[in-house]
Amino acid sequence: MKNYLKGKHIILGITGGIAAYKSAVLARLFVKAGAEVQVVMTPSAREFITPVTMSALTGRPVITEFFSANTGEWHSHVDIGLWADAMVIAPATACTIGKMANGIADNMLVTTYLSAKKQVFVAPAMDLDMMAHPSTVANIARLESYGNIIIQPAEGELASHLVGKGRMEEPENIIKVVASFFRDAENDSPLKGKRVMITAGPTRERIDPVRFISNYSTGKMAYSLADELAWRGAEVVVVSGPVGVTPSVDGGTVINVESGREMAAECESLFPACDLAVMCAAVADYTVHHPAQNKIKREGHDVPEIPLVKNPDIARTLGRAKRPDQKIIGFALETDHEATNAIEKMERKNLDMIVLNSLRDKGAGFATDTNKVTVFTRNDVNAREFPLKSKREVASDLADIIETFFNNTIILS
Repeated sequence: MKNYLKGKHIILGITGGIAAYKSAVLARLFVKAGAEVQVVMTPSAREFITPVTMSALTGRPVITEFFSANTGEWHSHVDIGLWADAMVIAPATACTIGKMANGIADNMLVTTYLSAKKQVFVAPAMDLDMMAHPSTVANIARLESYGNIIIQPAEGELASHLVGKGRMEEPENIIKVVASFFRDAENDSPLKGKRVMITAGPTRERIDPVRFISNYSTGKMAYSLADELAWRGAEVVVVSGPVGVTPSVDGGTVINVESGREMAAECESLFPACDLAVMCAAVADYTVHHPAQNKIKREGHDVPEIPLVKNPDIARTLGRAKRPDQKIIGFALETDHEATNAIEKMERKNLDMIVLNSLRDKGAGFATDTNKVTVFTRNDVNAREFPLKSKREVASDLADIIETFFNNTIILS
């Protein structure tokens, strides 16, 4: 995946709130991504995190005043503003937001903000009542009207031990927002604007109102891939069975289903408008022929016979209906003859690519945060093996290959 932050100059503004401790993590993430970071702090921010800490993390002296007390060296807010590719103020307290909205330039951070020539990102952090106060709401709206990007705070337990909206967004999400801005500015991903459907999770096939047939799928791999493709600009819709992860996709849509037949109906409806379908769900092969309307009792009854019938083969159905301009990717979880079975499945269902993982590989498969995959394509059935990685890293590797479907380059070597 291309690193859109490498070589970028970032001003990190830190204000006097308890969330300032997260700024250390944010600075570290920017530096790790290859950005140069100049920290500018308000005087009160020093009460929560020291300039020494931030200087050690960024490798640059921290600016807190207009001039250095010992040497009289002048810190030019104009020069800093011209140097930067972006300014990120995290955390942004109600006080600083008010000053920024009304041009009260009484400290180095606000004067730097007023001099910034490039995009400014503001991550508010305060107690829920302050966040909801009309003056704060109005000030944030004013900053947004000036063209600033507001990274909305999350809901959760606050420093006051109250629960509500006001927690500064996590550093990992803030850096994603900034990277996405630069990605959109460069606009170079072949996935941008492509319509992608991804199936996720298991299905549940009802036996009676309280029991069902299912499997161990959690949806983690599918949602990691959905997030990655959406991050690269694709328009993503996830058709999701009941999953063990928070069902959200940045910039995408989630359609919740339960049974294999429900998933098949949604996929058949959505697929004609899609450029790409990724069949990541672990759909039950069989469903109950006649689910009981009432709970099956054990007492006074023999062991019940539960006739099963085949569920629709969604990938095969879509493969038959696929147009030349559409692509379908399948997943295969195997326990034996893995490569042979995966290639046969790809050819039988008319897939363009298949992602194989084996339950014999430690750390791969269901209910893990890691995966180890092997990729085959119709253009090249030679295996491309990837080592054990986090599922988000695997998603990035797969997205790199998927991009080649839309820019006419060779997929595998």
